Amino acid sequence: MLQLASGMSRLGTESAFEVLARANALAAAGKSIINLGIGQPDFKTPAHIVEAAIKALKDGHHGYTPANGIPQLREAVSADLHRRHGVTVDPAQVVVVPGGKVTMFFAILMFGEPGAEIIYPNPGFPIYESAINFTGAKAVPLPLLEKNGFGFSADDLLSRITDKTRLIIINSPANPTGGVTADAEVEKLVKGLEKWPNVAIMSDEIYSEILYEGRKHLSLLRYEQLRDRLIMLDGWSKTYAMTGWRMGYAVWPGKLAELATRLAINCHSCVNASAQYAGIAALTGPKDDVAKMCKAFDERRRFVVDALNKLPGVSCVDALGAFYVFPNVSKLGMSSKQVETGLLNDAGIATIAGTSFGSHGEGYIRVSYANSLENIAEAMRRFGDWLAQRKAA
Repeated sequence: MLQLASGMSRLGTESAFEVLARANALAAAGKSIINLGIGQPDFKTPAHIVEAAIKALKDGHHGYTPANGIPQLREAVSADLHRRHGVTVDPAQVVVVPGGKVTMFFAILMFGEPGAEIIYPNPGFPIYESAINFTGAKAVPLPLLEKNGFGFSADDLLSRITDKTRLIIINSPANPTGGVTADAEVEKLVKGLEKWPNVAIMSDEIYSEILYEGRKHLSLLRYEQLRDRLIMLDGWSKTYAMTGWRMGYAVWPGKLAELATRLAINCHSCVNASAQYAGIAALTGPKDDVAKMCKAFDERRRFVVDALNKLPGVSCVDALGAFYVFPNVSKLGMSSKQVETGLLNDAGIATIAGTSFGSHGEGYIRVSYANSLENIAEAMRRFGDWLAQRKAA
């Protein structure tokens, strides 16, 4: 009998990929499936970005790169952050990694151990809780409530900090809810954290460029008083439709940047060289395709929220960012998992149970509108038919 490390039994997963596998299996068997489960843009990576990667390969960029990313890319990240947030970031503080999850894992490994506490959003991206549990630290959930538009309450968050708290994870705009925390709550949190100078913050801002109704993202990078303990996570996956390129980065405090680079050397050596040149093209090139994608997401968002609110027993607050909505299905008399299973098996609609994102997701499902308007409309029609059939049964 193999003796595995105890942490392996505490390691969770990301259910979206499990649902995707089931949906693909049903589709392969001939069933019509509309996928509103997976969280990736349904657009192709813009052509100028692809061409930059091809050019890099033709130019001979086939070898190892610095573990923290090529200097030109880290400089491009720094310039982009200045453009978007008006902040100055030393490129030496930027660590480029293969996807956003790597930053999460590195940050949680740095601070998580038995006896430590890490606060994380619930419902939230499932890897937060999984990685915390893996380290043996105590995962302290921060409930995100529908009545607050699924934004966090600063007072609630601050009340959960103890002498054992090592790290706080926040995510706005948020997965899975599409919630955006109000600027006033962010300001209140920053002020309250003055009492806890030894607590680090990881701010997951991967959806920061996908906002609606004229909203602008308030990055925690703007607060100089936090910079010596702030890990700001961002990347290319969502904004530039580059999920498969595995390109993410974080801005780390100076000493932690060195540790993150050391973890990178131990873990993955470096990020694919040609992908890094594609990352430069994304940050420095035209943003027309990004604007088109956001406009399409906004149109779908407004349609799906309206359609969901017309379904009997279903309600949905407006989403202000990302490309998800988190409708309330608690009145249907089923668990979130039962709704997910029924919609997939009976109606051919892939969604994700709210409990896949934490215990506070019970009563909800995640619907991704990273699909065509035509497919979303058909999915809502099928959803309505499924509810009618259940009522008639």
